[in-house]
Amino acid sequence: MAATARFWRELSHRYNLVGTHCRKCDSYFFPPRDVCPKCRRGGDVEEYKFKGVGEIVTFTVVHQGKKDLNRRLPYVLAIVKLEEGPCLLAEVMCDPEEIRVGMRVRAAFRKIGEDGERGIIYYGTKFVPALT
Repeated sequence: MAATARFWRELSHRYNLVGTHCRKCDSYFFPPRDVCPKCRRGGDVEEYKFKGVGEIVTFTVVHQGKKDLNRRLPYVLAIVKLEEGPCLLAEVMCDPEEIRVGMRVRAAFRKIGEDGERGIIYYGTKFVPALT
């Protein structure tokens, strides 16, 4: 079991906001892609670690959810546009009254869930308001 946990901790993608960048057309993608959708096979794709800074494009406030998620309600889900260009869906850790379109946010490593009382705890990227 310890070897399995160490394996997951050592995956850089699991704890970082990692996507890809095409050196040919200078486009960024999240999630990562093997082939650039713009350049096709002529592209030159490399792994890229995003800065994790962006802004809210749109959002929704979730007032009801599955009871076993151990999640506080209500919570905010938003489309975040990263500075590099890609958009992604993520939870924003703030009061629902604080959220607004155009708000600057930054990535934060947070607990996502767990497998039972004694199970594995899952962590991942959520967003928090960025200090200006």
